[in-house]
Amino acid sequence: MTIQTRRERERAERERLIVTAARELAEAEGWDAVTTRRLAAEIEYSQPVLYSHFKGKGAIMAAVAVQGCAEMAAQMRTARTAAQGAREALAAVGEAYTAFGRQRPALYDAMFTHLVDLPFATPEAPAALREAFGELLAAVEPFAAQGEEPGLLTETYWAALHGLVTLMRSGRLPQTAHERRLSLLISHFVPQGMR
Repeated sequence: MTIQTRRERERAERERLIVTAARELAEAEGWDAVTTRRLAAEIEYSQPVLYSHFKGKGAIMAAVAVQGCAEMAAQMRTARTAAQGAREALAAVGEAYTAFGRQRPALYDAMFTHLVDLPFATPEAPAALREAFGELLAAVEPFAAQGEEPGLLTETYWAALHGLVTLMRSGRLPQTAHERRLSLLISHFVPQGMR
């Protein structure tokens, strides 16, 4: 192994350590608790070392968001491919999405609530973001009517799921009716007679 290869591996490991520490701290105490000073203490490196990897907290949150999108895409893919039929796939993806947001609130916030420096909805978006949206699109596309743009229809479905997650997490909608709400969304989203 060359010195350059070893240095690259060590650098990648430090970045992984920083992102993991940020995620764990955010999930335990919220994103306000995540500071470069606190992260440096958590991982036992100096703040300049952190800044040699990330420009600041926003860049760390962006790295966390990319990781989260990859994880969410994998969970939605598993749910979608295990489903029997298009309607069940749409429901399964909706449940996987909302469960992810409810179970990992700080990660979800980094992905979709906090302002992070990531290009969404562009060809320059990181692959993980495109994959997560692609899983939603794969579930929604069978229900696009003639002349409808599947991407816009997917964005509408995504917005509804995001609204459910956000309103439940804030206590504005009770958790107890979540399954019924999701069922209503699917029923009104899927044209009559489609399976």
